[in-house]
Amino acid sequence: MKGNNSRRIWILVLIVAVLLGIMFIPKLIFNEGDNKVGFKVLEENQVPEKIMEILPQYKMKERALACKIDDKVYVVVTRGEKRTEGYSVLIDQIVKIKTDDTFDLVVKAKYKDPGADQIVPQVLTYPFTVVETKLKELPKKIKLEVAY
Repeated sequence: MKGNNSRRIWILVLIVAVLLGIMFIPKLIFNEGDNKVGFKVLEENQVPEKIMEILPQYKMKERALACKIDDKVYVVVTRGEKRTEGYSVLIDQIVKIKTDDTFDLVVKAKYKDPGADQIVPQVLTYPFTVVETKLKELPKKIKLEVAY
Protein backbone atom coordinates (compact mmCIF):
# COMPACT_ATOMS: atom_id res chain seq x y z
CA MET A 1 0.00 0.00 0.00
CA LYS A 2 2.76 2.40 0.96
CA GLY A 3 4.54 1.85 -2.39
CA ASN A 4 1.33 2.56 -4.37
CA ASN A 5 0.74 5.86 -2.55
CA SER A 6 4.26 7.12 -3.17
CA ARG A 7 4.00 6.05 -6.83
CA ARG A 8 0.72 8.01 -7.16
CA ILE A 9 2.31 11.07 -5.60
CA TRP A 10 5.27 10.92 -8.00
CA ILE A 11 2.93 10.50 -10.98
CA LEU A 12 0.89 13.48 -9.79
CA VAL A 13 4.06 15.57 -9.35
CA LEU A 14 5.20 14.57 -12.84
CA ILE A 15 1.83 15.52 -14.37
CA VAL A 16 1.86 18.91 -12.63
CA ALA A 17 5.45 19.55 -13.80
CA VAL A 18 4.54 18.70 -17.41
CA LEU A 19 1.47 20.94 -17.31
CA LEU A 20 3.48 23.84 -15.89
CA GLY A 21 6.10 23.30 -18.57
CA ILE A 22 3.46 23.36 -21.28
CA MET A 23 2.07 26.62 -19.90
CA PHE A 24 5.31 28.55 -19.31
CA ILE A 25 7.94 27.30 -21.77
CA PRO A 26 6.19 28.76 -24.87
CA LYS A 27 6.02 32.14 -23.14
CA LEU A 28 9.73 32.03 -22.45
CA ILE A 29 10.60 30.94 -25.99
CA PHE A 30 8.30 33.24 -27.96
CA ASN A 31 8.58 36.31 -25.73
CA GLU A 32 12.31 36.28 -25.16
CA GLY A 33 12.64 39.83 -26.56
CA ASP A 34 9.85 41.23 -24.40
CA ASN A 35 10.56 43.46 -21.44
CA LYS A 36 8.23 44.99 -18.91
CA VAL A 37 8.58 48.76 -18.84
CA GLY A 38 8.67 50.49 -15.49
CA PHE A 39 6.29 53.41 -15.06
CA LYS A 40 4.73 55.75 -12.55
CA VAL A 41 1.05 56.77 -12.68
CA LEU A 42 0.64 60.54 -12.62
CA GLU A 43 -2.11 62.45 -10.86
CA GLU A 44 -3.81 65.03 -13.08
CA ASN A 45 -1.88 67.89 -11.44
CA GLN A 46 1.43 66.08 -12.23
CA VAL A 47 0.75 65.68 -15.96
CA PRO A 48 3.03 67.93 -18.03
CA GLU A 49 1.28 70.98 -19.46
CA LYS A 50 2.18 70.00 -23.04
CA ILE A 51 0.27 66.72 -22.64
CA MET A 52 -2.75 68.52 -21.20
CA GLU A 53 -2.65 70.85 -24.23
CA ILE A 54 -2.72 68.01 -26.79
CA LEU A 55 -5.12 65.78 -24.84
CA PRO A 56 -8.29 67.40 -26.28
CA GLN A 57 -7.25 66.14 -29.74
CA TYR A 58 -7.33 62.55 -28.51
CA LYS A 59 -9.91 62.46 -25.71
CA MET A 60 -12.76 61.45 -28.07
CA LYS A 61 -10.83 58.33 -29.15
CA GLU A 62 -10.11 55.08 -27.37
CA ARG A 63 -6.38 54.62 -27.79
CA ALA A 64 -2.87 54.61 -26.37
CA LEU A 65 -0.20 57.05 -27.41
CA ALA A 66 3.32 57.94 -26.36
CA CYS A 67 5.04 61.31 -26.29
CA LYS A 68 8.46 62.55 -25.29
CA ILE A 69 8.86 65.72 -23.26
CA ASP A 70 12.15 66.88 -21.77
CA ASP A 71 13.85 63.48 -22.25
CA LYS A 72 10.98 61.65 -20.53
CA VAL A 73 8.59 59.32 -22.35
CA TYR A 74 4.95 59.37 -21.29
CA VAL A 75 2.17 56.96 -22.23
CA VAL A 76 -1.43 58.17 -22.35
CA VAL A 77 -4.51 55.95 -22.58
CA THR A 78 -7.85 57.54 -23.41
CA ARG A 79 -11.28 55.86 -23.31
CA GLY A 80 -13.28 58.25 -25.46
CA GLU A 81 -16.47 60.06 -24.55
CA LYS A 82 -18.71 58.51 -21.87
CA ARG A 83 -22.22 59.73 -21.01
CA THR A 84 -21.89 59.31 -17.24
CA GLU A 85 -19.34 59.33 -14.47
CA GLY A 86 -18.00 56.04 -13.13
CA TYR A 87 -15.72 55.05 -16.01
CA SER A 88 -11.98 54.75 -15.47
CA VAL A 89 -8.83 53.40 -17.07
CA LEU A 90 -5.76 51.95 -15.37
CA ILE A 91 -2.53 50.99 -17.10
CA ASP A 92 -1.70 47.56 -15.76
CA GLN A 93 1.47 46.79 -17.71
CA ILE A 94 3.61 48.10 -20.54
CA VAL A 95 5.64 45.61 -22.55
CA LYS A 96 8.53 46.55 -24.83
CA ILE A 97 8.87 44.33 -27.88
CA LYS A 98 12.15 44.68 -29.78
CA THR A 99 11.92 44.90 -33.54
CA ASP A 100 14.76 45.38 -36.06
CA ASP A 101 16.37 48.66 -35.03
CA THR A 102 13.51 49.98 -32.90
CA PHE A 103 10.85 48.68 -30.55
CA ASP A 104 7.07 48.58 -30.20
CA LEU A 105 4.99 48.89 -27.05
CA VAL A 106 2.00 46.89 -25.91
CA VAL A 107 0.00 48.78 -23.30
CA LYS A 108 -2.23 46.53 -21.20
CA ALA A 109 -5.02 48.54 -19.64
CA LYS A 110 -7.92 47.70 -17.37
CA TYR A 111 -11.21 49.48 -17.93
CA LYS A 112 -13.75 49.90 -15.19
CA ASP A 113 -17.37 50.77 -15.95
CA PRO A 114 -20.10 51.80 -13.52
CA GLY A 115 -22.26 48.96 -12.26
CA ALA A 116 -25.69 48.42 -13.82
CA ASP A 117 -27.39 49.28 -10.52
CA GLN A 118 -25.01 52.12 -9.63
CA ILE A 119 -26.44 55.64 -9.62
CA VAL A 120 -24.06 58.00 -11.43
CA PRO A 121 -24.41 61.61 -12.60
CA GLN A 122 -25.42 62.06 -16.25
CA VAL A 123 -22.50 64.13 -17.49
CA LEU A 124 -20.05 63.73 -20.35
CA THR A 125 -16.69 62.42 -19.18
CA TYR A 126 -13.44 61.58 -20.96
CA PRO A 127 -11.54 59.04 -18.83
CA PHE A 128 -7.79 58.93 -19.35
CA THR A 129 -4.60 58.08 -17.54
CA VAL A 130 -1.02 59.24 -18.00
CA VAL A 131 2.12 57.44 -16.87
CA GLU A 132 5.76 58.47 -16.91
CA THR A 133 7.87 55.58 -18.18
CA LYS A 134 11.52 54.70 -17.72
CA LEU A 135 11.99 54.66 -21.50
CA LYS A 136 14.48 56.99 -23.18
CA GLU A 137 13.11 56.74 -26.74
CA LEU A 138 9.67 56.64 -28.35
CA PRO A 139 8.37 53.35 -29.75
CA LYS A 140 7.80 52.79 -33.45
CA LYS A 141 4.25 51.50 -32.80
CA ILE A 142 2.00 51.27 -29.78
CA LYS A 143 -0.81 48.73 -29.30
CA LEU A 144 -3.56 48.90 -26.69
CA GLU A 145 -4.86 45.69 -25.11
CA VAL A 146 -7.92 46.12 -22.91
CA ALA A 147 -9.40 44.02 -20.10
CA TYR A 148 -12.50 44.79 -18.05
